Amino acid sequence: MDNRDSGERSRRVTINDIAAATGFAASTVSRALSRPGRVNVVTRERIEAVARELSYVPGTHTRAPALGRAETVAVLVSDVTNPFYFGLIRGTQHQLKAAGYANLLIDSENSAELESHMLSKLRQSIDGAILAASRLTGRQLAELDTTLPLVVINRRVHGVQSVVIDSPSGVVQAAEHLVALGHREIVYLSGPQNSWANEARWRSLVETAGRHGLPVRRIGPFPVGREPGAAAAEALISTGATACMTFNDLLAISMLARLRERGVAVPGEISIVGCDNIFGADFCHPGLTTLTAPIEQAGRVAVSMLLARLGDSGSRTNNGSASAARRSAVLPTQLVVRESTGPAPRRPRARAVADR
Repeated sequence: MDNRDSGERSRRVTINDIAAATGFAASTVSRALSRPGRVNVVTRERIEAVARELSYVPGTHTRAPALGRAETVAVLVSDVTNPFYFGLIRGTQHQLKAAGYANLLIDSENSAELESHMLSKLRQSIDGAILAASRLTGRQLAELDTTLPLVVINRRVHGVQSVVIDSPSGVVQAAEHLVALGHREIVYLSGPQNSWANEARWRSLVETAGRHGLPVRRIGPFPVGREPGAAAAEALISTGATACMTFNDLLAISMLARLRERGVAVPGEISIVGCDNIFGADFCHPGLTTLTAPIEQAGRVAVSMLLARLGDSGSRTNNGSASAARRSAVLPTQLVVRESTGPAPRRPRARAVADR
């Protein structure tokens, strides 16, 4: 054997090597080696033969067939203290319990690194994962999905199953509502830069305002939570705008408190629209106009999609492949109008309010 062959053999053979040699997708190779019952006999035998020929040794990411199902699904949320996720947790738990699965809840703390670490660490102990507001890149998610079945919520990634809450269409409703009230500039209080939903909402607002020939402005980003509310309110005041939309309700509710301290009337001087319709949005003062999101339904749909891929539902192909599972679902949102929005003031607000 020459040096080149020796160097090639010294590198651990991966699933991607087997995929290249057989012409099958890496996901098919992974299923054939970890869950052979989900791949037809001819395909499995071909993959197993090439694996032996290449001296493939399963790594920690490959579940031994003898271990069978863990009957556990990981549910990752970006911030477990955010009321937005309460419905998601309830929906996934109820659906998984009905199917005989355990629900392993993980708080990724808005960290892609922690998310990746926990999924890698738990890969031997779970059958799949549902990721809400994942901070991983699309490429990372697509690669991970080849060895661990995934469903992502509020994210679109090519080749990965997804449940998307259509907040961009809700943003259109909100923007049209503000325009009908006479507002002529809308400010967007931005959430995390690595949030897919944040970017989708901003694009929708830009497009809708553009159709009316109105300017929009984006300020932030602001961290998720209530703490940034004071800073966001101060930044909004300085723009002189009469209307704004926020990334989520937590930010909007905390802004209401700061604006009240500063003597800025809502909606008399500024109208505010939130997003998510979390618990508390209806009895803060004033009640928050916001977009309602079917988050509990999203959790249930995500579980159904994942279990279909795992073969635990009636809708699958003869070889149990993921092709029978639904690849994506879009759930509608709608605007809930409360007291935080009203007609634009007759006189434009000053650019700054220095002596409140």
